[in-house]
Amino acid sequence: MNNSATTDQARLHAYVDGQLSADARREVEIELANNPEGLEQVRDYQQINDLLRQFYDPILEEPVPSNMLVPKRIKNLRWLYTQVAAAVLLLSIGLFGGFYLGLNQELISVLADGESDHVVAEAVMAYTVYTPEVRHPVEVSGDQREYLVGWLSKRMGRKMIAPHLEPLNMQLLGGRLISSEDGPGALLMYEDPNGHRIVIYACYSDEKSSAFHYAEQQGVSVFYWVDSDISYAIAGEMEREKLQPLAESVYDQLIL
Repeated sequence: MNNSATTDQARLHAYVDGQLSADARREVEIELANNPEGLEQVRDYQQINDLLRQFYDPILEEPVPSNMLVPKRIKNLRWLYTQVAAAVLLLSIGLFGGFYLGLNQELISVLADGESDHVVAEAVMAYTVYTPEVRHPVEVSGDQREYLVGWLSKRMGRKMIAPHLEPLNMQLLGGRLISSEDGPGALLMYEDPNGHRIVIYACYSDEKSSAFHYAEQQGVSVFYWVDSDISYAIAGEMEREKLQPLAESVYDQLIL
């Protein structure tokens, strides 16, 4: 088996998640022994799992709010379903209603990690996983911009753009296709002359607002917005004031 041979992604995910039998695990390990690309994928999946645990395990430790506890005596099950649905709706309104801005490019700060949209968590995770990579930070390099944009557009099912950030001293390093909560996602990576990197992350979204939001999570600054049915985020380990001109340039190029 050579490098061009592949171990399908479903088996790799099952292997990383410990869902294979002992015999199946041995088969995968034998295949991976001569498949460096497969090994790299396994390491990526393991890193993503580690980051998921880092982000979300603390939530499991949190106590259930008293107003969410089920009463001991409930005679009408339909009444319970109605109350739960209402609670979820009110919670959603509380989390996101305060940030809705219509169609204006006005900056809204999201102050608490728990208040930020899932696109923030996914963008931060992608930034944390891929920017430290030295050998394989991207799948397609920036010197193949036209091919990269065409490939991501085909996989995303809509025209994608790789914004030009050279006037702001950021060069396109390349990009890759990644998975998101809502389907395929696209990741573009840029680098300045000092080796500082940022990422632009795109994924499908049901949100309708194109408001320009800001959030900070795990020490990573994120600006994000929605255009049509796509959420965009730009993330980097830098002060908000330094990331904002980059975000505004990306926003202007993508929204047009």
